[in-house]
Amino acid sequence: MAYATYEIDGRRRVGVVERSENAADRLVPLDGLVELGVRTTPDVLAGARRLEDEAVGVDEVRLCPVVPDPGKIICIGLNYHEHVGETGRDLPTYPVMFTKFSSALVGPSDDIVAPPETTEIDYEAEMALVIGRPGRRIPREQAHEHILGYTITNDISMRDYQRKTHQWLQGKTWDRSTPIGPYLLTPQEVPDIADACIRTVLDGKILQEARISQLIFDIPHLIETISEFTTLLPGDVILTGTPGGVGMKRQPPIFLTDGDRITVEIDGLGSLTNTVRNEHVRREGPPPAEKVADFDTLRSQSAPIT
Repeated sequence: MAYATYEIDGRRRVGVVERSENAADRLVPLDGLVELGVRTTPDVLAGARRLEDEAVGVDEVRLCPVVPDPGKIICIGLNYHEHVGETGRDLPTYPVMFTKFSSALVGPSDDIVAPPETTEIDYEAEMALVIGRPGRRIPREQAHEHILGYTITNDISMRDYQRKTHQWLQGKTWDRSTPIGPYLLTPQEVPDIADACIRTVLDGKILQEARISQLIFDIPHLIETISEFTTLLPGDVILTGTPGGVGMKRQPPIFLTDGDRITVEIDGLGSLTNTVRNEHVRREGPPPAEKVADFDTLRSQSAPIT
C-alpha cells in the first residue's frame, strides 16, 4: 500500500495512492485522517474507511511532506562506504547521528528555499523510513515490525554553516530546505528495499548512485541502535544516509543555486523533483528614534491653569 498526505481546498488529508503508469496517480482519502504521523499506526490506516467518491488525481492537489510534523527526525551521516571515502574519514564503528526540525520539511514538489546567508547548498539523496509502532530497545530481529513505510528525501546541506562547528545541526535544518515524499510505501509494497537503487540527477547528469544494500549500518541495525536511548514512536522519521558523489567533494564543487531543479529517485519509491529558489529577505533598519520635546515646548502646548 502507498499513502500520501495532501492538501486540497485548504484542507489536509491522508489518501491511499492508486499508482498508474499511463495516467496521473489517484488519491482516495481516508475518513478522519488529516496527516500521516503519530496517530497513523498500521492498524489505524488499515481500518480507515476509504472515501471513493472523493478521490482526486494527484495533479489536482498539493502533496505535503509525507509526514508533515514528525515527533523526531533522526538523520544518519557517513553511512555509505563511498561517501566516507570521499570525505577522507575513517569508517565509523557506531552510527553518526544528528537531528532536523520539522520546520525544515517541504513537499515533494515544493521549492527548496535558498537563504542569503549561505553560498554552499549541497544535495544528499537519502532513503527515509517512518516508524509505525512504538518501541524501546528493539532487537534487530524485530525491527521490521516497527516500520510503517519508506519514502524519499533530499538532505539539503548548507556546507559553509555545517563546517562552523563539529556539530552539524546548523548546516542541516534550515527552514523549508528538506523535501520528503512523494509517497509512503509499506514494507509489503517494496519487500526488496535493500536492492533498490538510489540516485541524484541534476541537469540530466547522475551525480549520486548506489544501492540501499551498500549501507554501512543497515535498517535493522539503525532501529536497534536508536531505540537503545530513545523510544521510537509512530511518525518518527529516520534518514538513513547518502551515497558518495556529494557536491562539496567534486572538482570543482557543485553547489545548488537559484533555478536549479534537483531530482532524487529510488527504485520502487518514485522520485521527487524540487526547484531551488532564493529567499528574498527584507532587512529592516532600526526604528526611528523617538523625538522628545523639551520642557519649554511642552509648557507652551499645555492648557492654561485656571
